Amino acid sequence: MTKFTIFDDTNAPAEAKATLRSVKSKYGFIPNLMGELAASPSALEAYTTLSAVYGQTSLTPIEQQVVLLTTSYENNCDYCMAAHSTVSLSVGLDREILLAIREGREIEEDMRLEALRRFTIAVVRQRGLVENSDVEPFMEAGFTKANILDVVTGVTLKTLSNYTNHIAETKLDDAFEAMKWSKPILQHAD
Repeated sequence: MTKFTIFDDTNAPAEAKATLRSVKSKYGFIPNLMGELAASPSALEAYTTLSAVYGQTSLTPIEQQVVLLTTSYENNCDYCMAAHSTVSLSVGLDREILLAIREGREIEEDMRLEALRRFTIAVVRQRGLVENSDVEPFMEAGFTKANILDVVTGVTLKTLSNYTNHIAETKLDDAFEAMKWSKPILQHAD
């Protein structure tokens, strides 16, 4: 285990204090992930800036959460799955769709969101080396070339936090405890 200090706005490196105060103002608390990222004020700034930029993409808030949840599922990040499950419900993601993503199964209720989920999976698993056969169904579902780059932005954002959480073994915040998650063990036929 790599032990990381969970900084707050009083004991963080000086360059991170203003960002942590802003996070605390926005969320009402400083999520443990952000407190750990404060060890590197640059990493904290990168995460919060990219998060703000991602929030301005042409993807809807629900679509943004589908990308973030799918990436976190693929990267097996317990912390981000719990955090974004909580956030996704607050932006109106249907519980059945959330459950499908959390279980790694097809979204049967919304084929557009399923196309988004599948494309995100392709980007993560293939490390961006997607094929036309990955892009075409995404575009046929009504997404654009700009949305391709929006997905890449979301995957980048979550890769930063997912990898940080893996290395730091980030403790889940009480605010996300109700949506605690661990990747289901899939049974494969021999």
